[in-house]
Amino acid sequence: MTDRLSSYGYSFQIKVITALLTDRMFMQQISDILLPTYFESEANNWIVDNILEYNKEYKTPPTLEVMKVKIEAVEHDVLKQQIIDHLKDAWKFTEATDLQFIKEQALDFCKNQEIKKAILSSVDLLKHSRYDDIKAKIDDALKAGGDKDIGHDYMTSIEERYTDAVRDTKETPWEVVNELTDGGLGKGELAVFVAPAGIGKSWGLINIGANAIKKGMTVLHYTLELNEAYVGLRYDSVITGIANQNLKHYQNQVKDDLEKLKGELIIKHYPTKSVSVMGLRSHIEKCIMNDKKPDVIIVDYADLLRGHGQEKRHELEGIYEDLRGMAGEYEIPVWTASQANRSALEEDVIDASKVSESYGKVMVADFIISLSRKVQDKLAGTGRWHVIKNRFGPDGITLPSKMNTSNGQIHIYADTSVQGKDAQKQMDKGSEYTRQMLARKFKEISNDEFE
Repeated sequence: MTDRLSSYGYSFQIKVITALLTDRMFMQQISDILLPTYFESEANNWIVDNILEYNKEYKTPPTLEVMKVKIEAVEHDVLKQQIIDHLKDAWKFTEATDLQFIKEQALDFCKNQEIKKAILSSVDLLKHSRYDDIKAKIDDALKAGGDKDIGHDYMTSIEERYTDAVRDTKETPWEVVNELTDGGLGKGELAVFVAPAGIGKSWGLINIGANAIKKGMTVLHYTLELNEAYVGLRYDSVITGIANQNLKHYQNQVKDDLEKLKGELIIKHYPTKSVSVMGLRSHIEKCIMNDKKPDVIIVDYADLLRGHGQEKRHELEGIYEDLRGMAGEYEIPVWTASQANRSALEEDVIDASKVSESYGKVMVADFIISLSRKVQDKLAGTGRWHVIKNRFGPDGITLPSKMNTSNGQIHIYADTSVQGKDAQKQMDKGSEYTRQMLARKFKEISNDEFE
């Protein structure tokens, strides 16, 4: 016991401070558990107290500049110098190789500090043989590190359940999807577009991002196929309505349209299978530290992230679980896409059975919508969206769509709408066009063979 109690000395405590200042996720995980009194010097006590207070108010660790301002208010010169010296030591450890170990041991550190405090405060109790009281103190100490938030008190928190902030949804560009999801995708939720290759799922994700930017939000878009500049060009098309191949002739118009936008967009490319969800977390932290905290995160697409080296089905399941966890921890909606299997290419409607390695993805995601476009759909500029899963409303619904893949414009209609009927007419027209084209090709081939 003595070894354990003495194993969390100055160096360990300083590195905990380092982690608090540099790792937002660690801060959120430990802030309800950690007490300034666990730190054995007055200077460290002051540092941790101020870090926790700042995080409580602003939901982020303080910067070095913030700490400098706070230090100026310290009146005791000796304490002020100790605080400065300890912070300098903390910043020296920002690249320490054992920081991950320190974070993993932080909970044990809290428990041990509580045990130490309990033992020291039990001396008088021991003199009077109050063993039950001593046992109670030790038991309470062993419980340290538990989550202090017991949860939502159903009977007394009625008003809390009926505020707009319960899910804090971010709308999609499509009114019918917003209605189906009760406002769009909420904080901590994961949505998945499903489609075969080359059908338009990337365009769907870009429509989500463009809509958010127009509404003044910050969007973080990860691309694992196309390079950053090309994804940027696709955003240009969706925002301006100009065909991708014509953008270079309308650069001034593009600039004028972008200047009107209130939001921000960060596009980050990683080669296929080169980055894990943990790598995305690291990049998100960099963005937050640079005052670019995202309101919406897009991953195009999750199947191309690096997993944990397991069998493919389990690997993909782990990736989607990690993405859902990331969305929850940052309280940000995450949109991604997934590949449908080959048999889906000729399906009128793509259901859950057509999702590649489907079970794990379907179980984890909050909202899944598929896109099917057969040859005649591509010719006619139409398609069908099918709600596979919806935690927030009805599913099993198929919605007609018009799509222009030259400029990324996508419209999704309710079944009963005039637009939907028009879309169906376009689909029928496309089918007839396809039949006529194939008939001409057959005639040409036949004539060639008999000449």
